[in-house]
Amino acid sequence: MLRSSVSRVVDFCSRHAWWVIVLGVAMAAASSLYTLHHFAIKTDVKDLFPSDLPWAQRAIDYMKTFPQPGMLVVIDAPTPELADQASTRLTRALASRPDLIRAVHQLQGGPFFERNGLLYLPTDEVVGLTQGLVHAGPLLQTLAADPSLRGALNGLSLGLMGVQYGQIQLDDLARPMAMASDTAQEALAGQPASFSWRALAGGRAPEPRELRQLIEVEPVLDYTVLEPGLAATDAILHTAQDLNLDSGDQARVRLTGPVPMDDDQFATVRESAPLNIAVSIVAVLVVLWLALHSARIILAVAISLGVGLAISAAFGLFLVGALNIISVAFFVLFIGLGVDFGLQFGVRYRAERHEFGDLRPALRSASRKAGVPLALAAAATALGFSSFLPTSYQGLSELGQIAGCGMIIAFLTSITLLPALLTVLKPPGEPHPMGFASLAPVNTFVQRHRFPVVAGTLLLVALASPLLLFLRFDFNQLHVRNRDAPSVATFLDLREEAQTGTNAIGITAANQSAADAIAQRLSALPQVAQTRTLDSLVPGDQEQKVKLIQAAADQIGGSLSPQQIASPPTDAQIVEALSSTSYELSAAANDRQGSGADAARRLSGLLLQLARADSGIRQRVEAAVVASLRPSLEQLRRELSPQRVTAQSIPADLKRAWLAPDGRARVQVLPKADPEDTGGLRDFVAAVLAVEPTATGPAVMMLEAGNTVTRAFIEAGLFALAAIAVLLVITLRRVADVLLTLLPLLVAGVVTLELCVVFGIPLNFANIMALPLLLGVGVAFKIYYIMAWRSGKTELVQSTLTRAVIFSAMATATAFGSLWLSSDPGISSMGELMALALVCTMAAAVLFQPALMGRPRERAVWVVRRVPMGVRSEARPRAESRRFRAEHALAGARDHDRAPEDERGE
Repeated sequence: MLRSSVSRVVDFCSRHAWWVIVLGVAMAAASSLYTLHHFAIKTDVKDLFPSDLPWAQRAIDYMKTFPQPGMLVVIDAPTPELADQASTRLTRALASRPDLIRAVHQLQGGPFFERNGLLYLPTDEVVGLTQGLVHAGPLLQTLAADPSLRGALNGLSLGLMGVQYGQIQLDDLARPMAMASDTAQEALAGQPASFSWRALAGGRAPEPRELRQLIEVEPVLDYTVLEPGLAATDAILHTAQDLNLDSGDQARVRLTGPVPMDDDQFATVRESAPLNIAVSIVAVLVVLWLALHSARIILAVAISLGVGLAISAAFGLFLVGALNIISVAFFVLFIGLGVDFGLQFGVRYRAERHEFGDLRPALRSASRKAGVPLALAAAATALGFSSFLPTSYQGLSELGQIAGCGMIIAFLTSITLLPALLTVLKPPGEPHPMGFASLAPVNTFVQRHRFPVVAGTLLLVALASPLLLFLRFDFNQLHVRNRDAPSVATFLDLREEAQTGTNAIGITAANQSAADAIAQRLSALPQVAQTRTLDSLVPGDQEQKVKLIQAAADQIGGSLSPQQIASPPTDAQIVEALSSTSYELSAAANDRQGSGADAARRLSGLLLQLARADSGIRQRVEAAVVASLRPSLEQLRRELSPQRVTAQSIPADLKRAWLAPDGRARVQVLPKADPEDTGGLRDFVAAVLAVEPTATGPAVMMLEAGNTVTRAFIEAGLFALAAIAVLLVITLRRVADVLLTLLPLLVAGVVTLELCVVFGIPLNFANIMALPLLLGVGVAFKIYYIMAWRSGKTELVQSTLTRAVIFSAMATATAFGSLWLSSDPGISSMGELMALALVCTMAAAVLFQPALMGRPRERAVWVVRRVPMGVRSEARPRAESRRFRAEHALAGARDHDRAPEDERGE
């Protein structure tokens, strides 16, 4: 009944070709308009998972209780003063953009840390710093009274005077002189000049973290566009440009965090798409030409595929409302799988055209032979995709819903629009058979040695099965991101800094006491690097630190606040100061040896060059010295009057990140493992969850999401195999034939996963999409072969069917394999695994399945001989192969098709 139904549909469409084409084009146009007006993508990754999952619910509650910023602005500058200044200016400017910025918080800055910063240093550092300040009292007085380049030179002269009187050694001034020389040399070379008084006071070169400021930003996100945080990102970068931070403060502004990293990934995919699409189209067209050898047939297949895609896209949007970042892969899946139906029908049509000569009989014969396998393959593929619906992975569920319907639409266009287009386009006849005669030796080998081929394949697969124990799902999203993307490069640069919270775990405690107890328990775990709570913001040993700071303030407080400040010097006065200081340095160095003398001679020469240079160069040096001197003096005045820090005195905006209004407290747990060490992160999460099962945060969410995805694909695969098996039992009505169909599919799947281990391809959130492809294409290929075998076909390896399967697999492989060229590691790994899966699937269909099936069954048929009247008739059984009956049926069909229409019988 199915064969006759498909045949009637094809015959009807070829008779009324123009009406079918007009209707198909009209439906495609209407579908395209609907898609254009209703197309939407939900880019919020939280939508990929149901909110009622336990780990997802914990994450949602945690983020509601303690809002996460989403963006981290990183400011690097040559000196700590310039970094502070740029950070403060940018924070104030961003706070005035509530349309794009919900909240902005300067992590290390603000009045609180400016006043109490010394309390957060180790006690020994506070001792050394306060002692140094007391010894530098005369210098500080000179600088405070004349905060200019002239004052700085006078301070250096004061130090040289100490050398002259034997109070200090010239080598003690080596570092200050070297820093001054570097600033002067930069200005003379026309480069941006900088000088750090804070670094000078610290007695050492600043560490990278001291030259960096971090700003947390909670952006306004627009999930209706591909890059939800792009508007906020552009606003931040444009604001920094408007403030002239790059040249004025010599600051570099970068962004990282979940939002910029997701946006950069979407941007990378978008930028790679044109190349991937171009390569895919060219490669598919080449494969179609090799398979069909007719521009008219290729055009018909392409139009049929395009119409099916347009209708499927509109119907999919009607079903789900908006695509997500997983279901949007439907477009690629449809092209990769849908082209199989058109190519199978096209190759079968070519084979029948060679047999019959005329177009219409060839179409009817092709529909009778290919209709049932195509219909069964479409139903099985759609059923396989539909099995994704009950899974807990929302992204996969919606993809299954759309793709399942798409496969039915692709089949319908292949038996309606494609025959109509072939009728109108009238491709030329086929002078040559369509099989692969060159594969005859392979066919002979497979049939003669079918038992060794089958047994050897199964034995090899079984022996390699221990490899599956090493197959891992890499939940680390860092491995599926482009490392050259700005946000990812910044993230990798900051991964060692605790303040960024890289892969941190968050826990919500009932109150602050409970939070401290949890932090203490978790800090004992070997996988934990650090635990933080609100009490972590209360510095220790405050009593001693405050006494040290107050003692230093009593001695140098007057020096920092002179009653009279000198007016800014003129250029002539600066030239005079440069010349005199150069002479003093030269005299101090004289014929001495050592680092101090060498530094003095170098600085003396540079100061003399500055004195003789253009006034603009001296102004740059003046700006470099004064720009950091005045804020450093002001900062020092504030730091010398700290307040004892308690949990109650911490500013409200800072406290809110750790303590909710209802009293619940936050615990942050940081891992020892490197962010790129997936195994270390897995151990870290497992260890913390064993102690605190309610833990959440980025690391937990990544691991739980990976587990959810893995379970979803396993469940979907089992559902799909069960549903397809039921369908095959109903249609094939033989359990043995069902096993002959499913066993090669399972072998292809197992071999693909084993090769993933061999080639070092871990499963991840992106390439796991290859498994539905393997299921869809694999079951279709296996059904084609089992149906041909049941109809009595032999020599399958060199048959027309194998030609169609090989070229179909090549077209699909090139369509998906082009993704391998993507600069996004996730998309690239998807293309890599899809290509591998298709190779395994094709090999299982072309080589393993024919050997597994063997020759078609033989069964007894009754032959009744006609005898003359009066002679006893005789009926006896004769063993007749399906091939014999199929050949006679084909001959009858040829006679039927070639006979005039009025002479054709039933």
